[in-house]
Amino acid sequence: MSVTNLTDSDFDSAISGDTPVLVDFWAPWCGPCKAIGPVVEELAGEYDGKAVVAKMNVDENPATPGKFGIRAIPTLIVFRGGKAVDQVTGAVGKAQIAALIDKAL
Repeated sequence: MSVTNLTDSDFDSAISGDTPVLVDFWAPWCGPCKAIGPVVEELAGEYDGKAVVAKMNVDENPATPGKFGIRAIPTLIVFRGGKAVDQVTGAVGKAQIAALIDKAL
């Protein structure tokens, strides 16, 4: 499974289910975002069927990051049932990102 690209308009429906959703808030000009991009894509394959892995471009979709108070990117937030259950900011390692998803499963 590949990474789902979210927009302001489809965000709420995408995070509303019981399946955990990891959202990577990023921008094309952000170096650390580019660094963790391949890791996020790898996790999308590893968690296929167990969790949804998604990305949101903060430049193209400013409303949602504003709603969650995101001031630095990359920020990764795990949602479950429409609520943020965990988050981390910065270029963190794969194990740390996987642990966020595992806690929400």
